[in-house]
Amino acid sequence: MGTAIGDILPLALGVAISPIPIIAAILMLLTPKAGSTATAFTAGWVLGIAVAYTVIVAIASAVGLDTSSDGNATTATIKIVLGVALLWLALKQWRGRPAPGAEPTMPGWLAAIDKVTPGKAMGLGFALSAVNPKNLLMIVGAAVAVANLGVSGATLVVTGVVFTVLAASTVAVPVIAYFVAREKATAWLQNLKSWLTANNAAVMATLLLVIGVVMIGKGLGGY
Repeated sequence: MGTAIGDILPLALGVAISPIPIIAAILMLLTPKAGSTATAFTAGWVLGIAVAYTVIVAIASAVGLDTSSDGNATTATIKIVLGVALLWLALKQWRGRPAPGAEPTMPGWLAAIDKVTPGKAMGLGFALSAVNPKNLLMIVGAAVAVANLGVSGATLVVTGVVFTVLAASTVAVPVIAYFVAREKATAWLQNLKSWLTANNAAVMATLLLVIGVVMIGKGLGGY
């Protein structure tokens, strides 16, 4: 189990450090419907990670990627492909960063976040976690790594829970902090939103670069 958890940790971190979903959750917390929309968004975020991870682990196990089925070469190839894709995303993020002194460009839907209903917030959270290309690459990498180990069902469940909790933590923590200490949390959330907005591209580019290199290294070591 220790090996499985060790393999998923950097990838769970990669999902967790997603500035746009964190900013979306913070903006929801600063609206009159903070309680319902932010909670629904967080639920969708957690559900998306859990569902995507479970489905991909099931597929990877079904096609025989475990070591007992000689799945090492296939898994190694998948890791290298994922690593290259992450490096491409890192380059795209870096080239798209705002010029010094320029206002960062954020997705247009963030401007209408105060009009989002709880149902739409849940759907948005699910989409950002399970369908977002960056997150999907991380989830695929984690699921393939675990499936390759050929671990027991109990270990698969525990590993999935650990991955989901860690990956969802950065969106969940601001929401929890808001409900625990609303007045104190509001100023902190504003500062965090400003920092994430200004540094979104640089943070993502650095993260994707590091994890992409790690994935390629693990892939090359698997042959």
